[in-house]
Amino acid sequence: MNLKDIHKIYFIGIGGIGMSALAKYFHLHRRIVSGYDKFPSSLTSEMIDEGIHIHFEENIALIPKDADLVVYTPAIPPDHQELLYYQHHNYKVIKRADLLEAVTENSITIAVAGTHGKTTTACMVAHILKYSGFDCTAFLGGIAVNYDSNFLQGKNDVVVVEADEFDRSFLKLNPNIAIITSSDADHLDIYSTTASVEKSFADFAGKIKKDGKLITKRNLSFLKYIDKTINISSYETDGTVSDFYSTNLHLIDGTYQFTVHTNVEILGNIHLPVAGRHNVENAIAAAAVAYTLGIDKEKICEALSTFKGVKRRFEFIVNDENAVYIDDYAHHPAEITAFLNSVREIFPNRRITCIFQPHLYSRTRDFADEFGKSLSICDDLMLLPIYAARELPIEGISSDMLLNKISTTRKAVCEKNQLIGELIKRDPDLVVTMGAGDIDQLIQPIKFFLTESTKKKKQINEYT
Repeated sequence: MNLKDIHKIYFIGIGGIGMSALAKYFHLHRRIVSGYDKFPSSLTSEMIDEGIHIHFEENIALIPKDADLVVYTPAIPPDHQELLYYQHHNYKVIKRADLLEAVTENSITIAVAGTHGKTTTACMVAHILKYSGFDCTAFLGGIAVNYDSNFLQGKNDVVVVEADEFDRSFLKLNPNIAIITSSDADHLDIYSTTASVEKSFADFAGKIKKDGKLITKRNLSFLKYIDKTINISSYETDGTVSDFYSTNLHLIDGTYQFTVHTNVEILGNIHLPVAGRHNVENAIAAAAVAYTLGIDKEKICEALSTFKGVKRRFEFIVNDENAVYIDDYAHHPAEITAFLNSVREIFPNRRITCIFQPHLYSRTRDFADEFGKSLSICDDLMLLPIYAARELPIEGISSDMLLNKISTTRKAVCEKNQLIGELIKRDPDLVVTMGAGDIDQLIQPIKFFLTESTKKKKQINEYT
């Protein structure tokens, strides 16, 4: 596909985090961009302000009939009226992954994959490249706080992308450098088995260009399937046998300071401003990419020490002596375990009140026992109804079913409109929200509740 021949692009699902980055890219490159999404959001508002026309009604009367290219996301159902219109009238219709393939085809591509950690790691890589002056264009799966955007435009031919394993989309890419942060089972509605997930990650590694490099966490399960001719560097947080690793890891005021080593020299000391032990691991992976590109060691360490994080990834919404509220995108048992253990490490003496919205009926079914174990880490749990996304309900699969697998003694299922009432009953001092659905709509109400509750407590203390 020759992108030079594409002048008008229509995105079905333009408000998605990956779709919106591509829409911004083509709008910046003076293409006529428009799109549909189901609901308004901060991303759609931003694009509308930039001059991109977006509508929120599934209606073929509103779509452009002169589009050169139509792009859709796998989250769009196959019976979507607009998608069906374009397909039946023989427009060029492709998935988001196909467009990302075309955009990166002639670039030096750094692709970050993994069932967990890929968004933060990709943002870290992009930040190092920007901060150091190496530069890059980046299509990110989250809002990088340093830039308040999921899309960064560069002046060279280096592109950083998040490589999504869902629907095997990452197999469209041919990176020069690839990171694989994890290969745990997920999306079993697509892959069916853990072995199929692992083989797909091995297939992704096989897409790396000749003379390219794979940077992967040491001892991941997919490695047993990998082509042994691939040039591999490993990383880890603990231990000294990998090509990149950390030592002197210690917690300072809720964040980590550590030393990064290569297998031949010390890279330098880093005080990572974002919380979470798992983010130290992500930082080492990002540092490994930058080192491979020949970026100055001091610049790598300085960049990571100025990294402000990613929206909805261990994001502190409220953080004072009276109340703490942290929001995270965790929606898989391994992510929940890593997140809650990090929260516990930072706040060992506080009671963790957790609000979790399960994402997808199939994921809840496939990992019900694992969810039970990971969610039992918290002290007080409120489960919201399952967020269906693209799925229909599955008989017997519900938040009530999941609740029975959780050993936490104080636990309940509640609707979103009941949540603040439940929080009033509990009077929490540490709240976390987790999930990949629309739980982010509750962030501001919870923040308001906690800040107002703190004000009332102060007023009471002043009069007693």
